[in-house]
Amino acid sequence: MNKLSKLSRNALIVGFFFLIDKILAFVRAGIISRQYADSVEMLDTFNAANNLPDVLFALISGGALAMAFIPLLTEYLTRKDRAAAWDLFSRVANVAFLVTGSFALVIAIFAQPIVDAELGIAPGFGAEQRTLLADLMRLNLLGTIIFSISGLVMASLQANQHFILPALAPTMYNIGQIFGAIFLVPKYGIHGLVYGVVIGAAMHLLIQIPGLFKFGFRWTPSLDLRNSGLIEALKLMAPRLLTMGGIQLIVLARDNLASRLDQVGAVTSMTYGWMVMQVPETIIGTALATALLPTISEYAARGDWTRFRETIEKALQFLIAVTLPIAAVMAAGIHPLVRAVFGFDEAGTALLTASTRAYLLTLTGFVIHEVAARSFYARKEPLYPLYAVGLRLVIFLGIGITAVTFFKDIGAPLIAFAEIAVLIEAIVLFTWLSNRTHEPIRVGGAVAKGLVAALVGGAISYLLALYIPGSAVLTALLGMSIGGLVALALVWREARLLFKL
Repeated sequence: MNKLSKLSRNALIVGFFFLIDKILAFVRAGIISRQYADSVEMLDTFNAANNLPDVLFALISGGALAMAFIPLLTEYLTRKDRAAAWDLFSRVANVAFLVTGSFALVIAIFAQPIVDAELGIAPGFGAEQRTLLADLMRLNLLGTIIFSISGLVMASLQANQHFILPALAPTMYNIGQIFGAIFLVPKYGIHGLVYGVVIGAAMHLLIQIPGLFKFGFRWTPSLDLRNSGLIEALKLMAPRLLTMGGIQLIVLARDNLASRLDQVGAVTSMTYGWMVMQVPETIIGTALATALLPTISEYAARGDWTRFRETIEKALQFLIAVTLPIAAVMAAGIHPLVRAVFGFDEAGTALLTASTRAYLLTLTGFVIHEVAARSFYARKEPLYPLYAVGLRLVIFLGIGITAVTFFKDIGAPLIAFAEIAVLIEAIVLFTWLSNRTHEPIRVGGAVAKGLVAALVGGAISYLLALYIPGSAVLTALLGMSIGGLVALALVWREARLLFKL
């Protein structure tokens, strides 16, 4: 381990804790899906009720602030001192909490009209289902307000190159939801799931508090909007806010379109299909990108553009070469695993499997987008991701509307496939980035080897699962394991780059 760079070590630490989080997430999903296996429309309602609160979190306190905030905090830590960084953190957190609370209050008051509107969350649901959705959404907003602080605490600890507690926080969130599913649902019904969400949000924040004190946190009780650091932060965050707005429009559009399919379980199949795809995306892509951002932000603050480009190039080569075969291997053996974990009937399992496979086609696009967006925020150039997300939104809506209008028999899987737009967005971003790094970022070899490994590994996984005698789950796991190992051997040179960042 001593031979690993700080970046490689941090990426492995974050990836490990994200793996634990994903295991707990599937435990949670398995418990909940079995509780409502005979009333999937209730799960559709619960999942749809999460969307607008999640949008508010992502816009105001999560992705919008954190990704733009870490480079600025890193610059303060590099060029000034920790006291100045904590003063800036306090001012931004104060504003984020008040703004989030204000928006949450407005959404809570107008929840029912928002749900019922033709362009609202789920206009295709029945009247009773929409009433329940609005009620659940109001409760969900309590968790969002807590996250307005917790998301920034996570960003501040990462800027201080501390990753363990922020990586543990999502695990605590899942534990809270599992508690709600096991102990509160029997007493409060579907509302118990939302109570679990709120408990999980509180645990998400509390687990990180010791890290604040470790790094000498001091709160500044100020709302001085004329503060130069706060003004600079807001200038960086405003384009990020709009960028995240475009991304969250895709999330809202997804469920809006799915609710029009007259396909029971459409929303749930995409929610869980997305969740399956997010396992490798989070453990590999998000973990690496999370550890990467403070490091490349430091390079940018020092003007070390050679190491900036080299680090990004290695990260991309690793991500592309590894995730292409992972997607193929998972797609080949996922059906019996989905049936075993979620416990749906054959029709529900088939729909979920198809949606999952569609999302897996977008896996590589998502992981390289993780690095693409952070590269521009590290350079404090937030407008480029804003321009690119507009293209992504247009492509997603084009495919999604086409699916609902002309291919209702396919339905949810085609809407899931519309996320292929993120790959196009990522390619555009890296084309722009290459033009700005003076020397092109080279990934062609990784793409070629990754595609070959995907074809070979996927074929082996499928054929072994199909022809080896035994239970479907065991043969699928065996096929995926052997296919994955063969694929890894083919891309081993690129895979080793993880340890050389």
